[in-house]
Amino acid sequence: MPKYGNVSLSVIRRLPRYYRFLGELLQKGTTRISSRELAQLMQLTASQIRQDLNCFGGFGQQGYGYNVAALHDEIGKIMGLDKRIPTILIGAGNLGRTIAKHMKFDQSGFNLLGIFDNNSAIIGQAVRSLTVQDVQSLGRFCNEHHPRAAILCIPREVAPEVVEQLRAFGVNCFWNFSHYDLALNFEGVVVENVHLGDSLMTLCYQINALSDETP
Repeated sequence: MPKYGNVSLSVIRRLPRYYRFLGELLQKGTTRISSRELAQLMQLTASQIRQDLNCFGGFGQQGYGYNVAALHDEIGKIMGLDKRIPTILIGAGNLGRTIAKHMKFDQSGFNLLGIFDNNSAIIGQAVRSLTVQDVQSLGRFCNEHHPRAAILCIPREVAPEVVEQLRAFGVNCFWNFSHYDLALNFEGVVVENVHLGDSLMTLCYQINALSDETP
């Protein structure tokens, strides 16, 4: 399993879940929670939660549990949600527009600076508070605003060329919806691949497995 620093990716993937559940507890007015209670809510084990949090120093007190507000804040800092990473989105079709409109980037540690497409029918349209720009202006934009991350909502076949271009402009981190596995051909990139079809097929398997078990 890959590690970031001394922390495995499996632990890192659980951090957003901790953050979300703790945020929901805050909204309900919960001020303190034990690892056992949190484990029941998240369907984990108390030892798993303690092990995960101990990767970052540990935050609970014996006999007291966790201060919900403090732990929520600390996990947010661990993930760097206050950093507002400058980000661009490539591909303003249906998926790209939906992501741009509905994702809460500022709450997830990112600042969406620009949206780009190569379709003349889309260029110039307003999406959120931004105007879709011609992808031909990408180099000039990157030189001026220095984005660090890109969201790729583009066809698989054009992804290698676009990534090559973006890396030349200093962008090396990707939220990738293209279904092209960047890590295979681009060493050193930071990438989170999103395969919506894989998720749907996983659901299909679970439904069919459940049906097979039902008398």
